Amino acid sequence: MDTSNPNTAAIQVKGFNQFFGQAQYLKNINIEVRRNEILGIIGPAASGKSTFLRSLNRLNDLILGSRIEGTIEIEGRDIYAPDVSVVELRRRLGMVFATPVPLPRSIFENVIFGNRMAGIKNKHQLNELVEQSLEQAGLWEEVSDRLHTSACKLSGGQQQRLCVARILALRPEFILLDEPTSGLDPISTMKIEDSLRRLKNDYTIILVTNNTKQAARVADRTAFFLGGELVEIGPTDKIFTAPESAKTNDYISGRFG
Repeated sequence: MDTSNPNTAAIQVKGFNQFFGQAQYLKNINIEVRRNEILGIIGPAASGKSTFLRSLNRLNDLILGSRIEGTIEIEGRDIYAPDVSVVELRRRLGMVFATPVPLPRSIFENVIFGNRMAGIKNKHQLNELVEQSLEQAGLWEEVSDRLHTSACKLSGGQQQRLCVARILALRPEFILLDEPTSGLDPISTMKIEDSLRRLKNDYTIILVTNNTKQAARVADRTAFFLGGELVEIGPTDKIFTAPESAKTNDYISGRFG
């Protein structure tokens, strides 16, 4: 696959359906995610946004009765193929959830937890990983002088950026964010959005958000989900100023959702 073209699809989703038991949660999703873009995904509750996000790193596999149809390809390879390592897949597609969950350890140990689990012991390497990851997450200047204090003492916004840093330390290729600022104050939200703008230079980012204004601020393209279906996808400015679907227009204008 051509990696020099920024419009090359890094992820291709083709005719994808997600079932849990007899209930269908995603219906014939066809979507491409381009390299080094921020793709925003908006829609009301129960529209399939988070279900779609979790299908990308196969977290839905953990739910009893999960079944899929169609394909999701990353760099041309079907991620649901029998020989795919789910552990490696989830390292490549790091995920940040709505509620930050710092480990009851120091800031330093939080960042390099996954690396220690992978057997990395070189102190110099670990120190570099911590500084680089916290810097990328926009947190280094705030915590560099207290790396060995408890992460649980950080504010909510700092804890969320710490969770981003913990993902970055594993050197993923993609960052998946499921409403990462839903419980944060405006200043913390702004700092995370600033970090995302910087991170897209090195990562492909998919941001699920209930905040349409957030998608308008940071996403290069935006997809609108409704009832488990992809209603429309396009450049963010077009989605918010001249959407093709009346459903999209009704949602972003606040008529429902």
